[in-house]
Amino acid sequence: MHKPLLITLGLVLVGVAFLGIFLPVLPTTPLLLLALACFAKSSDKFHNWLLTHKTFGPFIRQWHETRSMSRKAKVCALISIAVGGVISILSLDTMEMKLLLTAVLIIPVVIILRIKTSE
Repeated sequence: MHKPLLITLGLVLVGVAFLGIFLPVLPTTPLLLLALACFAKSSDKFHNWLLTHKTFGPFIRQWHETRSMSRKAKVCALISIAVGGVISILSLDTMEMKLLLTAVLIIPVVIILRIKTSE
């Protein structure tokens, strides 16, 4: 019972992380790391799949080994937050909601900037 639950949770986390590529508020990498932890305790097949995934694998391995992000990954993340954030802010009607979203979007920007940059 334990393993199927962890596999299901890991797959859900991968799915939500995939949405995080397009939605600036969802943190893709932490969700993938949580999925990796679920798979590590439940399925070697899914664990290896995520580590060797063409898109996600390099980022996960780099974070797992060095606790850092490449400059390119940081730039891509910051640009996607900016573009998604501007589009979202422009679509809102009230100034209060625009300010709230701006405040929420500052959080992942600060987190990304604080992470060690690797070459």
